[in-house]
Amino acid sequence: MTEPPRKAFALRVDPALYDALQRCAAGELRSVNAQIELMLREGLARRGVRLDPPQPRKRGRPPKEED
Repeated sequence: MTEPPRKAFALRVDPALYDALQRCAAGELRSVNAQIELMLREGLARRGVRLDPPQPRKRGRPPKEED
């Protein structure tokens, strides 16, 4: 089962805003990208926009193939 592709795009933000995002992400042990995605989802939820929960990303090594 393959994972659906994720949309990539350039985002330009003020350096002070990025620094704040980076500190917030580090405090929650997330990447800045994951933190931005979380905050966008929270903001949309507050506005009443419903989204399906994010699909958990596979972690770790792929299983070994048997010969």
